[in-house]
Amino acid sequence: MKNMTETTFTQDYEKRLSLFKDNFVVNWHEHVWEDSQSGKLRENSLDRLRKSAEATCTDAVICSIPLSKPCIPDDFSRVNRLQYEACQRWDKLYGLAFIHVGYTKEALYEIEKCVYDYGFVGIKLYHHYFIDDPQQFAVIEKCIELDIPILVHAGKSVQLRSTQPKLSAGHHFANIARLYPEANIIMAHIGGGGDWQWQIKAITDSPSIVTDISGSVVDAPMIEDAIKRLGARRILFGTDGSYEAGVGKILGANISEEDKKTILEGTAYRRFLNRRARK
Repeated sequence: MKNMTETTFTQDYEKRLSLFKDNFVVNWHEHVWEDSQSGKLRENSLDRLRKSAEATCTDAVICSIPLSKPCIPDDFSRVNRLQYEACQRWDKLYGLAFIHVGYTKEALYEIEKCVYDYGFVGIKLYHHYFIDDPQQFAVIEKCIELDIPILVHAGKSVQLRSTQPKLSAGHHFANIARLYPEANIIMAHIGGGGDWQWQIKAITDSPSIVTDISGSVVDAPMIEDAIKRLGARRILFGTDGSYEAGVGKILGANISEEDKKTILEGTAYRRFLNRRARK
């Protein structure tokens, strides 16, 4: 009986996974990591990511190496170089430039270097400043000029207030959308913990803001509610270190196959993948 159950489960999973096999799949939120001791790329982080992507027939993985602690320009320049090296080793990997907006001049230089020299397709911002802080404006304007997206670490969590006091929540994104409606901004990981319902509601009337489904939280009906409020074109597939959870959220969501395809393909953001041709 156990073997029959396992066989049935495997067959059902393979059937469901055809959604990934038969469509172009873009994972808009992943990371590889730096070895803090050697300063080199942590090889096992790239290996694990590659195996997960290949097992799920992912065609493109958008990736960065963020630094959560205070960092200086030499630090973000170093990790971006490591990200570039990782992209050179795997043609399905696309880089995002990680920068700290507290260093405006250096950040703007780094963005241009990463786009024009490394072929990166966007930037990654962490919780150093709220996304609607004026300190962000020069960087946002540079991204508008270059026509590249901005992936922003986000969440609505009481528990994180002490460790991430400038964590951008949905209302910060709504504010910046009013100031820069032409910016292409991704509110990261509605599945990353905290109040995902509040996050979705806060950006409902901000059509220029999209979100990704990454994170280990698999609450129902997260995907269904996001579809109702935002529509599939404003939702991107992402995993952020929780590949199985991300795949499961799509396979198990009670939404149409067409909406699932739209999320997996990242239809509204697909054009940004052509940016790597600049390299």
